[in-house]
Amino acid sequence: MTRIVAGTVGGRRLAVPPRGTRPTSDRVREALFSAIDALLDLSTARVLDLYAGSGALGLEALSRGAASVTFVEADRTAVSVLKANITTVGLRGTSVVHGKVAGFLAGEPTPYDVVLADPPYAADVAADVTALSGWTVPGALVVLEQSARAADPVWPAPLEPMRKKKYGDTVLHWAEHPVE
Repeated sequence: MTRIVAGTVGGRRLAVPPRGTRPTSDRVREALFSAIDALLDLSTARVLDLYAGSGALGLEALSRGAASVTFVEADRTAVSVLKANITTVGLRGTSVVHGKVAGFLAGEPTPYDVVLADPPYAADVAADVTALSGWTVPGALVVLEQSARAADPVWPAPLEPMRKKKYGDTVLHWAEHPVE
């Protein structure tokens, strides 16, 4: 089990898929959303949660006031758990896409204010990171969670690297879509 750290449903427990996912720790989620809160107004933000797993990142964003979240997850069991978690927390503004991130990003881009990507640590996500071009609005933030041993991402234009923060074996890579 994991939980929503803060916001309107803070403390609510979330189920996690029995295998194949690694939920972001409470400590990392708290640091992530404290930083996001300092950088933009979540109340109007459209959030894209890639490799959603249990939905903990996107549901945390909704609990903290995000306008909407689109979850993308390929694993059927994880999608079932994700949908159950959405029902459990009772927050509106969700959309679940059952499919591979690469397939979703190959579609027509819909710009988002925040993109959260928490792929499996062993996954090669270089092509998915490159495909993010066109999926962000000016002023948007993109956060990629990876193993601290993984290579730094190469961000596509217009995204620019912003910061990198390590938490034990986890690293958050931040990029921004500059406002012209």
